[in-house]
Amino acid sequence: MTGKTALVAHAQRSIARGSLSFSLASRLFDRETRERAWLLYAWCRACDDITDAQQAGHGMRVVDDARERLATVRRLTDAALSGEKTGQSAFDALSMVVRETAMPDRYPRELVAGMALDSTGFRPQTEGDLMLYCWHVAGVVGVMMALIMGVSPDDRATLLRACDLGISFQLNNIARDIVEDSQNGRCYLPATWLADCGLDVVTFSDTLHRDRLAQIAARLVDLAETYEESALYGTPALPHRSAAAVIAAAGIYGAIGRKVRRLGPHAWDARVRTSTFEKLWWAVKAQAISFARFRRWRNPPPRTHLWTPPAL
Repeated sequence: MTGKTALVAHAQRSIARGSLSFSLASRLFDRETRERAWLLYAWCRACDDITDAQQAGHGMRVVDDARERLATVRRLTDAALSGEKTGQSAFDALSMVVRETAMPDRYPRELVAGMALDSTGFRPQTEGDLMLYCWHVAGVVGVMMALIMGVSPDDRATLLRACDLGISFQLNNIARDIVEDSQNGRCYLPATWLADCGLDVVTFSDTLHRDRLAQIAARLVDLAETYEESALYGTPALPHRSAAAVIAAAGIYGAIGRKVRRLGPHAWDARVRTSTFEKLWWAVKAQAISFARFRRWRNPPPRTHLWTPPAL
């Protein structure tokens, strides 16, 4: 296989192991966009796996060498952004994506900055802290994906909508994984929100407090829906197939959050997922919705009520 073919094959295996939802949604892209999305995913996945001692996003555990792991990610990412061959497929994949799309280096570095927060035991005190974290670990991924789909780096309005989609995904993830994160020494719930419900981190694994925890999860999902709705106003700027992929991903991830909210105190009895049928249904439905996106989302309301990242 040629260099690019081998990197794409590695990236395809990475997304198939790490996220069935993203893998399915990516099939809606045209071939070039799909392959670049896989390449970007492979780098994101590798960075996450290195820092959290995971395998394909599974088996996160507390590590005692977090700074060393972060240093490895930074070193390899910097090399990739400089155009050097790293010998690591996922980082060489990033180099290829950046080169082919003229992606500004600052965006991959924003993601690494989010991993640095985790390595230092970050815990948000306010909702603003939470939103900044969501930008670093997911909103900026939405921006990079928009660039892969052909959005201009100068199209700030569309990039903000792409950021909103990433933020909505992360808020749903946090709601789903509250208890699991707590068991691994992490908490992404603002201290002010916890105080409002009379909770602290050590009570998360205690089922006696799940009613109050469910209130916070519902608040996260409500916020996620606000950002999801905003994100869809960016789809008229995308080609049909890219818009369909975005709509499908929004539907699939939104469904996870809505299940968490619906289950209430039982949301953490088992990991909340969307079924294969639900994923396929959204893949089909999104293509139809995409044809009507100009009518549905061509007149976006202002984003004055939403958090805006300082880097955009």
